[in-house]
Amino acid sequence: MNVIKTAEIARALYHAHGDKAELEAAQRERTSKEAGNHDEAQRWRTIRGSIRQLRGANQS
Repeated sequence: MNVIKTAEIARALYHAHGDKAELEAAQRERTSKEAGNHDEAQRWRTIRGSIRQLRGANQS
C-alpha cells in the first residue's frame, strides 16, 4: 500500500471515529493477525501509526 493511500485511510478513520480511530486500527490489526493475514496486519499497523501522527503528541 502506498503512502498516499495509507494517509487517506488514516484521515478517513480519524474523521469517522475521532480519538478512537487508533483503537479501531489496532483492533483490525489484531483481527488480521489472528486470521493469519500478516500482510494486512502490517498495513493496519502502518495506518495506526499515521493516525497517531494525525492526533499529535499526548498531553500531560
